[in-house]
Amino acid sequence: MKRFIFLIHILFYLSNLSYSQTFTDSNLPIVILNTDGGVEIRDTPRVLATMKIIYRGTGVRNYLTDQNTPAYLNYNGRIDIEIRGSSSQVLAKKQYGLSTKKTDNISNNNVSLLGLPSENDWILNGLAFDPSLIRDYLCYNLSRMIGEYASRTVFCELMLNGVYKGLYVLQEKIKQGSDRVNISKITSEDNTFPNVTGGYITKADKTTGGDPIAWTMSSYIGTNDVAFIHELPKPENVTTFQNTYIQSEFEKLSSTVSTGNVSFENGYPSVIDIPSFVDYMILNELSANVDAYQFSTFYHKDRNGKLRAGPIWDMNLTYGNDLFIWGFDRSKTNTWQFSNGDNEGPRFWRDLFNNPEFRCYLSKRWNQLIQPGQPLNISSIESFIDQTVATISEAAVRENALWGTVGNHPNEIIKLKAFLNQRIPWMTTLIGPSSNCSDVGTPSLVITKIMYNPNTTIDFSISNDQEFIEIKNTGNKTVNLTGVYFSGTGFVYQFPVYSQIFPNATKILASNATVFRAKYGFPPSGQFTRNLSNSGQNLVLADGFGNVIDNVQYSNLSPWPNASANGYFLELTDPFSDNSIATNWTASISVIVSVEDTENDQSMKFYPSPVKDNLTVESADRINTIQLLDIQGCILQTINVNTERYSIDMTSCLPGTYLIKVIKQDRSFVRKIIKE
Repeated sequence: MKRFIFLIHILFYLSNLSYSQTFTDSNLPIVILNTDGGVEIRDTPRVLATMKIIYRGTGVRNYLTDQNTPAYLNYNGRIDIEIRGSSSQVLAKKQYGLSTKKTDNISNNNVSLLGLPSENDWILNGLAFDPSLIRDYLCYNLSRMIGEYASRTVFCELMLNGVYKGLYVLQEKIKQGSDRVNISKITSEDNTFPNVTGGYITKADKTTGGDPIAWTMSSYIGTNDVAFIHELPKPENVTTFQNTYIQSEFEKLSSTVSTGNVSFENGYPSVIDIPSFVDYMILNELSANVDAYQFSTFYHKDRNGKLRAGPIWDMNLTYGNDLFIWGFDRSKTNTWQFSNGDNEGPRFWRDLFNNPEFRCYLSKRWNQLIQPGQPLNISSIESFIDQTVATISEAAVRENALWGTVGNHPNEIIKLKAFLNQRIPWMTTLIGPSSNCSDVGTPSLVITKIMYNPNTTIDFSISNDQEFIEIKNTGNKTVNLTGVYFSGTGFVYQFPVYSQIFPNATKILASNATVFRAKYGFPPSGQFTRNLSNSGQNLVLADGFGNVIDNVQYSNLSPWPNASANGYFLELTDPFSDNSIATNWTASISVIVSVEDTENDQSMKFYPSPVKDNLTVESADRINTIQLLDIQGCILQTINVNTERYSIDMTSCLPGTYLIKVIKQDRSFVRKIIKE
């Protein structure tokens, strides 16, 4: 029966060819495409074309007659273009992928289109299978409202080779970049640690695009394995080492969550950025996206960073909409999409939901986001829907007259709202309480110094290599830093397992440890990955579950002190003041003093491990002092060593975990030891 329905509707859609429609002006931007020689746009290869975008400005009407008026052209240049999509390719109205090109028709031309950040890869989304015309637009905007990147979007109307083609969304293609998926770009030379650790963009998806399957993972539906495909690096460029590494991260996630391992040392919180997985699940379950975990499911991982879920993508089969023409009806108000009986995705999604700790944080985040005034509150969503519908109402009439796929548009919006009014209460009831994770204590760690745009000198000619931040323990207890990391994207650092910071002590993290030591005379505690933004960014220090410990969103603009390229750094005037307030910071050139300890020393050896009687500590250079501490950081023994090799008698120590602090002339660090 499904096959019969499928064939009937294929014939219907293929016969539903567009007819000529008079189109002269719009309240939306107008995109005009003319292929060279008027050739047809194909799936592959791309064809060359010229693109003009008519846009007079916000709230101003746009006219086709302005296509030769330079003042009203947002873009006037070359592109190459192809048809994109999978199931949507059966439709008469096509979707397109395009790249803006320079006049040589080869070189990419990074440009800002309609106010979107400068890039060269773009999508013209044809709103396939969506009679509301707003599902993708709504989902992507909700994602950005809750703080997760999603493709930026602008509604427009399209003219192709002189023929009106209807309503489209100009949007960003998912790719690596500081204004898109903000991760480092891995190359074929990055095959050893730490470079092999990122950055990656990986997706679970259909294989109709022709890209080879990198690996598969099992689903709870026995025969429905999930195919994983490389997006960055491209399948043709990925090396064996890179494929093995990124697959192992997914396998590690799957194995740790299936056993309920929540350890910050080696459990799933050590593998994934939990807030990103929570937000991904919330956005896809709120919308009841039938493909949420199996198709167009993106993940990304920065160098030295955790695996993150997202960005969300391809959100047309949502809010009660499905491929009804082919007999599917899976987007329900009362069904979890990770157990919908069809596209459930890899097992780890259902396992995460069933894990009490993850579920607690899911509930905590969900119940925050649905409060009055928050992005996922039903009134907030309905208000955004109404604004969006008002924006496209004129074009929606033309869209339906051309393609006949919209029907009663006001009624489609009513149905979408009704779905949300049932879905939100159902999710709220079934997600459960968040009492166990609502008031989690976080350590008294405060970001107190930020050198984000150093000046250059003859001795230190590279600005980025001189960056650093300082973190201070303002409490009266030693803090175990296992699991503590900077969440989000663009700035990457995770403290080593079992490292710690003593009361009133500091840690300095630098962009280049060698340069920092040469400049200040002592080594930093650690070296972060990527660089601080010269214009400002949000630094979020969090524990392994994503609980925010400290959060500073600095800026190079007033009222923030001027500490940009002038030799100054930002310094918190009082470590007990609110460091989110710009006026609590000053531009400082104070002397940087030695930090509390250094995290790593590759020359050190500890054996045997585990230890029964005597633990031997060896170093390439002289050890001044060794301290034996319990796991809470209390000092049990201090030994003056002054040699390169020393044996500690641990015979009298009870079995368990201990910490060994090694202090040298210019650095120190902590190592975990197991006593049998």
